Amino acid sequence: MKTIVINASPRKRWNTAEIMKSAAKGAESVGADVEYIDLYDIDLKGCMSCLVCKSKKTEKPKCYWRDDLSPIIDRILDADTLLIGSPIYFSRETSHFRALMERLVFCALSYDDYGSYYEGKLNVGIFYTMNAPEEVYKTTYEVNLKENDNLFNLLNANVTTYPVHNTLQVKDYSKYHMAGFDGDAKKEFREKQFPKDLEEAFRIGAKLSTE
Repeated sequence: MKTIVINASPRKRWNTAEIMKSAAKGAESVGADVEYIDLYDIDLKGCMSCLVCKSKKTEKPKCYWRDDLSPIIDRILDADTLLIGSPIYFSRETSHFRALMERLVFCALSYDDYGSYYEGKLNVGIFYTMNAPEEVYKTTYEVNLKENDNLFNLLNANVTTYPVHNTLQVKDYSKYHMAGFDGDAKKEFREKQFPKDLEEAFRIGAKLSTE
């Protein structure tokens, strides 16, 4: 089994990265061949609408734009499992997450019948980390983010989504203009909940890398 793990956060040592590294360890625990990628380390763009992926002369599904993301898309389409995590900014995933999803899904979409050129089956685990509490996710974020599940379905995907709520943004809130947050309460919540989130990420990584 080949598993691609992607951290779509600009921070490589904080909440999303920790969750994705735990998911990667879960995949490794069941013998998967794991590749871990920090998406903000590479030069990428969103879909450039070149439409080469729709040409009658080109192989499908494949993204033909020439940057660092295209070979990663190739490897995802050849993999069994994609585990991807993003923090939530203004109620949505990061721009890099969106850029990857645009190009990955669009190159698989057929404009002949609106089906998919992709003939495989990809297990997808999506992890969202957010400063917001669970009730805000349920009432505000969840419906919009559900659209991502539908897009990944063009890859015949089995999608599992796991939200990580009320995350700790910084270690010391007193050093920042963040008086709207109770830093001590957020630290206390993290100490109780975040280990459980790491365990669940490990479990999901293992489960999706064996199916």
